[in-house]
Amino acid sequence: MKKRKAKLRKRVIIAAVFAVILVLIALFSGVLAPNDPYATNSSLIRQAPSAAYLFGTDNLGRCVLSRVLIGARTTIASTFFLVAVSFLIGITIGMLCGFYGGIVDDILMRIADLMLAFPQMVVAIAVAGILGGGLGGAMIALGITMWTSFARLARSHTLSIRNEPYITAARLQGKSGPQIMLTHIMPNILEPVLINALTQIGTTMIGISGLSFLGLGVVAPQAEWGSMISEARAYIQIAPWAVLFPAAATVITIVVFNYLGDAVMEYRKAE
Repeated sequence: MKKRKAKLRKRVIIAAVFAVILVLIALFSGVLAPNDPYATNSSLIRQAPSAAYLFGTDNLGRCVLSRVLIGARTTIASTFFLVAVSFLIGITIGMLCGFYGGIVDDILMRIADLMLAFPQMVVAIAVAGILGGGLGGAMIALGITMWTSFARLARSHTLSIRNEPYITAARLQGKSGPQIMLTHIMPNILEPVLINALTQIGTTMIGISGLSFLGLGVVAPQAEWGSMISEARAYIQIAPWAVLFPAAATVITIVVFNYLGDAVMEYRKAE
């Protein structure tokens, strides 16, 4: 058992290191980018990877490496922000439903059931189309259904502890419902909900990139991996690097964060 836990801990540390590296690259992408990611040059259109342009150039002569680096900031930052907002909304709704029950629980959980009745990406495409695209619209479109998984998880854990002796003692001390939820319930349900948030990062990133690829997310010329792939797919046969490098960045980032979420979940189960 100890050997297995040590192995799982090592997996978590390795995945966390790679995840931190990706986040740092996103944070310092403006410094790391060797060229202006938005500067066009007609004499450099679709140049193959070289010493001057490691990832080559795109259909407008822009540096693909610089755009991939700046795109990391857009993709990772928007993903983290959306997961964080969905987490806060979901855990708040889940605690309210689990703690108070009754009509509050019935109404909010039926709304959650309604959201879950449709595939997330289908709902996101429909909402993003209505909102007219853009990064903000894409995030709203995905966030409409994302909160439900956090809410259900928070509700189930709240239900399991709301009748514990320390919760009863807090009630007898005259503490209000919000005080009990903040000081006693939230600290006890935070860990499993945070682990769920880690596992949602990869899925959310796919959603944002997917909407951008369909023209319903980030609008050109803003650098974002999904929109970069969409722009470059028309000339993939003559300049495949313009598609392959942003696609590789997307896949690597999603794999790292998915692996981190799975590793943390397995480590927690082994405790």
